[in-house]
Amino acid sequence: MPQKNNFDDTPGLRLFLDSADLAAWRDILPGGAFHGITTNPLLLERAGLPCSPDVLHQLVEEAEKLPIQEIHLQTWGRTTDEMIANGQALASLDRPGLRVALKVPMTTEGMAAAVQLRATGCPLTLTAVFSSGQVLLAAGFQAAYVAPYLGRLNDQGLDGAHIIQTMDRVLKKSHSPTRLLVASLRTAGEVVNLASTGIDTLTFGPGVAADLLQDPLTDRAHEDFLRAVKEGGRPQA
Repeated sequence: MPQKNNFDDTPGLRLFLDSADLAAWRDILPGGAFHGITTNPLLLERAGLPCSPDVLHQLVEEAEKLPIQEIHLQTWGRTTDEMIANGQALASLDRPGLRVALKVPMTTEGMAAAVQLRATGCPLTLTAVFSSGQVLLAAGFQAAYVAPYLGRLNDQGLDGAHIIQTMDRVLKKSHSPTRLLVASLRTAGEVVNLASTGIDTLTFGPGVAADLLQDPLTDRAHEDFLRAVKEGGRPQA
C-alpha cells in the first residue's frame, strides 16, 4: 500500500488563486477567502519570472506573509531524475505555517518521479490531467490532489464540464481522499457551475476572482445605502 502524504484531508471548500503575480496576491489574498496558491512554469512566465528554485524560494517567502495554508509548486525536467532533483529542492521550501504541495505532471516520467518524491513528506498534486482513467490512477496512487484542466478540454471541442463531473464521481464513488483540483477555469460562471455540482476544490486567476466578487446590483445597493446615510432624517418632498 502506498504511503500517504502528510496532508490535511479535512473536507470542505478549498479555493486557490492560480497566479504567480505578487501584486495580485497582495490585492486578493488578504481577504481570507482562499486556501492557497497554485503556480506552474507558464504562470511564472506570464509574471515575467524565471522558473528556478531561487525564484520559487522568494515566492514562498512572500506567500508566508499572507493568510493562506498551501502553495503548489511544480517540478520540471525532461527526465525522471531532473524532476526528482527539482522536486526535492522545492520540498525544502516547506514551512510549518505554509505547506508546499509538489505538482508533478502525470506523464510516465512524472509518475516515476512522484514515487520518489513521496519521501519528502510534501503533498503531491498530479497535474495536466485530461481523462477519468488518469484520475483513477491518481486515486490509486493516493495523491493529495489531481488537477484536470477544464479550459484545455473545452479547447479540444470536448464537454469539459461533463468530463470533470465524471472524474469527480470516480473519486467520490471510490471513497478516495484524493481531491479533484479543477484548473484552467476562465470565467466566474464555470466556477459557480462546477461548485453547484459538488466540486469543492477549484483554482482560478485574478480576473475570475474579481468577477466572482463584483455584481452591479451590489454596487447599486451600496449606493442606495450611502444615499440613505446622507439623506437620513430629512423631510420627504
